Amino acid sequence: MLKKWRKVIATIIVLTLPFAFTGCNKIDKLKVKMGLMNEDFQYIKDGRINKIVIQSTRDKGFRFIVEDKKAISGMYDILSSAKKVNTKTTLKPDYIFEMYENDESVHQFKYIVGIDRKSSGGNLYDEDNNVYIVSGRLDNDIIKNFWNIRVPEKFSKVYYGSLIQTLKKYSDTYSPNSTIGIELNDDVEARKFLLSSDIEQFKEDIKSKKINAEIVEDENKKYDIVMKISTEGYKSFLYKGIVQFEDNTKNQNKKYYIWNVYDKGDWEIRIFQDKAPVIDDKEF
Repeated sequence: MLKKWRKVIATIIVLTLPFAFTGCNKIDKLKVKMGLMNEDFQYIKDGRINKIVIQSTRDKGFRFIVEDKKAISGMYDILSSAKKVNTKTTLKPDYIFEMYENDESVHQFKYIVGIDRKSSGGNLYDEDNNVYIVSGRLDNDIIKNFWNIRVPEKFSKVYYGSLIQTLKKYSDTYSPNSTIGIELNDDVEARKFLLSSDIEQFKEDIKSKKINAEIVEDENKKYDIVMKISTEGYKSFLYKGIVQFEDNTKNQNKKYYIWNVYDKGDWEIRIFQDKAPVIDDKEF
């Protein structure tokens, strides 16, 4: 009797499996029609991608290779659910993705962090004008899992917040008509963490504080004062940096030292002028 039931159950499984797979395919087709899914990354699903290289656009030394099959499969889940759109965002790309297909061809995409489905422009695109809006899962589930460095907590807040406060302190020492150029991309230790969406917010914060400053994007443009930033060290709960203002009109320099500590869920931003601080018997 037991053998008979086993045969019946096995027969039912064999008969229903094809319908189950057909059902999944129908659901996928429906998702494609509704714009909830695309079929452009089938080559990942088919297992033809053996590695993915992710390269920072601001720091050439900041790159990592994804070869884990589970991670690549996770990439497919994220990309296949991306919404295909006609236009891309105007923000500069943060990363370049190179997907190697059996070492014979490379699928290359540019990616901007921090854009979601509410955006009118896509944040992932290739040279053939295929543009997609990809969710933040790509950044949180894939990229950050492969970082082998300890990023300061709430990096954008401590970094850009420190620069704003330094600008405000310096504003008392120069003519309000003077123009300041901020050399953001020259901060070697921090530029791997710089993201286009955060930089845009930084620009808005500068405007809201009515500071006559802007990020240097054209190297040929002249400014009365140049603001140079140098990240000197960081851990999860510590950030140290030096900001120097070079006043070309007066041939004067002013230096500020930043020593910030993350405590009780927030950053304490401390800025010291002209002289390096000694805190808790520790020299800057």
